[in-house]
Amino acid sequence: MKYCSIFVLASVIKALARPAQDVLVLSKPRPLVIWHGLGDSYNGSGILKFQSRVEEMHPGIFTHSVYINPDPKEDQRATFFGNVDEQVELVAQQLKDLPQLSRGFDAIGFSQGGQFLRAYVERHNDPPIRNLITFGSQHMGVSDIPPCKPYDLFCQLMRNAARAGVYNEWAQQNLVQAQYYRDPAQLPRYLESNHFLTSINNEVSPTRNATYAAHLLELDALVLVLFTQDRTVVPKESSWFGSFAVPEDGDGIDRATIVPMREQPLYTEDWIGLRGLDSSGRVVLVSCDSEHMVLSADCWEPLVKRYVGAPS
Repeated sequence: MKYCSIFVLASVIKALARPAQDVLVLSKPRPLVIWHGLGDSYNGSGILKFQSRVEEMHPGIFTHSVYINPDPKEDQRATFFGNVDEQVELVAQQLKDLPQLSRGFDAIGFSQGGQFLRAYVERHNDPPIRNLITFGSQHMGVSDIPPCKPYDLFCQLMRNAARAGVYNEWAQQNLVQAQYYRDPAQLPRYLESNHFLTSINNEVSPTRNATYAAHLLELDALVLVLFTQDRTVVPKESSWFGSFAVPEDGDGIDRATIVPMREQPLYTEDWIGLRGLDSSGRVVLVSCDSEHMVLSADCWEPLVKRYVGAPS
């Protein structure tokens, strides 16, 4: 009888232990979502190569590259032309429809994809992003339109149109870069005309949305990567929420003075939760010694190892 009791007890202990063992066996890396940058597409060679390297680093990880259009050429076109608010809504539904993401995921935004993913966090975050890494993103906008490659006529057409009338209604509805163009010398016009960047940065007090701050504070980490030799993002400090100072005389841009993140009203008054996130040690500022989106292994691999693919 004593032997039987011991056998039953051992069987119960073994049965109770089995679910925990199963959980360990079934545990997978947290999924990763990628939003590509200007002039790229969701299945461009660089994106596919990056996904492959991440999958080698984190075996079993599910990765998803967001798209505005499944046609690669149209998806590339959508990085130049389109309404960013509508694009963010489309991607929010796309992510919600993926069952692999239902428990949360990490995210990487390349260039403008970084501020678009931040918009997703602030406006939706369902399913939630845990760690958000942005490479060379324009969180405080750009004060000049990035240059084009010499023979990229499509880019040059877009750039010329944007610079000619960046704050007119058509540009603000249809030119992607115009929707995060922030000219300190025309700040009142920017605040009146812009509908995307002013929104995600909560710059217009009558329409300020407290939900944005609450959602950003849900992040485990916000990793902001700045390229020290960046000549595409003007100013490059926008990747760290920096911007040119507003000129005192209202004439021209004061390119000599950068207002850093912790001196921005957006931060000091905590319009989007950035100060709260930073004060709790969850804003990570990283610099990579290269030009815009020239990603060396020693720049991105440590970040992907640390902030991507934790057990889900």
